[in-house]
Amino acid sequence: MPIAVALDGPAGAGKSTIAKRAAKALDFIYVDTGALYRTIGLAASRKGVEPVPSPEVEQLLKEITVDLTFNEKGEQIVLLNGEDVSGLIRTPEASMTASKISAVPAVREFLLELQRSMARTHNVIMDGRDIGTVVLPDAQVKIFLTAAPEARAGRRYKELIEKGMDVKYEDILKDVIERDSNDANRAIAPLKPAADSILVDTTELDFEQSVDKIITVIKENI
Repeated sequence: MPIAVALDGPAGAGKSTIAKRAAKALDFIYVDTGALYRTIGLAASRKGVEPVPSPEVEQLLKEITVDLTFNEKGEQIVLLNGEDVSGLIRTPEASMTASKISAVPAVREFLLELQRSMARTHNVIMDGRDIGTVVLPDAQVKIFLTAAPEARAGRRYKELIEKGMDVKYEDILKDVIERDSNDANRAIAPLKPAADSILVDTTELDFEQSVDKIITVIKENI
């Protein structure tokens, strides 16, 4: 039976980078569910569709395909109607749109089966906001990864600056706090730890320490 690890937590906690490294070390498949929501957000932006519950969003979902694949290095590639949009969905604007559109019930239903099907056929580490509570409630290991907002904003700022983007720390911190509020207070699948999840706070940990901690937790619980 495949092993599923659910890794939830707020924006900027390092879920994707940590999960990616841990999955490689454990020879699991890494599934970045946030990328799926970002991709639908990108599709909505391109069509001028507001990321709120509406007939327009439901029609958009009928017109698009979203797929996950992996390159020869094992890196996840996200496809929107066959187009590789992996790089286009990593901007602060894409993050905010993803946060809003992820609260749309039709969008969550659209992606639910895609996510569950991967867990049925592979050993996975799947990250997101509601993996342990909604998507994979029977996951063998559930982890809630968090860090202080200031630490998360600082990491995001450094990442974007290194990519050559013109951003301000204060703006990123504001976005982090706003997204935390959006994710925690939405009516559908709000961000919260599963009752049986293991809390890991990386505020005082560097990247390598965070990866080691997650791998240790997984090994101790499978």
